[in-house]
Amino acid sequence: MTGTFVSIVSVPHGGGAAPAYELVERKGVGHPDTMCDAIAERASRYYAQYCVEHFGRVAHHWFDKVMLFGGEATIDFGEGELTKPYTVLYAGKGAYRYADQPIPLEDILFKAAADTLAEVTTGFDPERHLTVQCEVVDHQGSGRGHSRYRPQVIDDLIEIGDDNLVSNDCNLLHGYFPLSTLEAMVQDTEQLINGPTFKAAHPDTGWDVKVFGSRRADEYRLIVNMPFLARHIDSMETYLRRKVECQQHVAEFLRQTFGLEPDLLFNPTDRNKRPYLTALGSVADTGDVGVVGRGNRLNGLITPMRSMSIEAPAGKNPLDHTGKLYGVLAHQLAREVSEAIGLQVDTHIFTSKEARLDQPDEIVVEVHGELSDDQRSMADGIITKRLANMGDVTRELVFDGITMW
Repeated sequence: MTGTFVSIVSVPHGGGAAPAYELVERKGVGHPDTMCDAIAERASRYYAQYCVEHFGRVAHHWFDKVMLFGGEATIDFGEGELTKPYTVLYAGKGAYRYADQPIPLEDILFKAAADTLAEVTTGFDPERHLTVQCEVVDHQGSGRGHSRYRPQVIDDLIEIGDDNLVSNDCNLLHGYFPLSTLEAMVQDTEQLINGPTFKAAHPDTGWDVKVFGSRRADEYRLIVNMPFLARHIDSMETYLRRKVECQQHVAEFLRQTFGLEPDLLFNPTDRNKRPYLTALGSVADTGDVGVVGRGNRLNGLITPMRSMSIEAPAGKNPLDHTGKLYGVLAHQLAREVSEAIGLQVDTHIFTSKEARLDQPDEIVVEVHGELSDDQRSMADGIITKRLANMGDVTRELVFDGITMW
């Protein structure tokens, strides 16, 4: 791995001990910030897929500046209707054509927003509930070739896995594995509530779920904010009854999955007699605003008491933006090394601008516990293989999709 400083270090057992206090948060898939992350990333995927299908390569782009302006709704017991649509604003850069062939960028952006919102709301109709504002430009950047965003010939486009790709920026990324018990509880609780089994059992629940978790020594507490669809809730009594039923479902899930019975608080606004009701399942129904990068980190959690990257990867170029690529790689390396050697692992990757994509400046792997020579060699081999195949990360991002929120 010429050009990359690799350090695999053993942290004493005490360094891996659980802290006395822990706080974790997750914004669910129906939260406006999470919606924006998902929309931005889907737009990049659809755009890259279109380019590969029609040209064999990908035009440079980034759509990571997405905002969602919520709509307006009439909401009351037994009534929930969106009266003004959501507006999704895209700002970024991308090509509108390749040589004399148009790229239907605005159609791609609309579809990305519509497909995403249809998955994380109930009753969403893009023709009535969505407007899209496109502020993506093809302006040329300082020091860039004249065809970076106005490609004319095949070499102006980028081939996935090109050995000549270099980092487009200076970036510092972090990952770790496994999740703590509290982190897993927070993540799994939101994914349960917004998953198909729970939604089939409780179709009157919304999607803008937010879960907070705390742990003091061995005492666990979860606070869950979960909306209901107003048109299905005819009274405060019905609301309170349904909330208890949903809370019991979650409590049983936590008992079966983790063998724990945390203190569980659902919808704390009820203490002021304010039921959490929505039209389509999100506070975006009543004007709340979402922005890329303000929600979960790349592993789907907000973990202020852990090392975490502050990059906002969703929508960034999947070919050479190392804030995205190495963010994914950091978590993949942590998981692979941890599962191979059976110990907790933290990873840190640093790269400077213009460094070869397969040669970031530094990779530090912290292993919590004693590390044998065989385990060290195993970890080094995983790193070497991963760096030699950076194109695989791009292919997975473009064709399979990697959830980063």
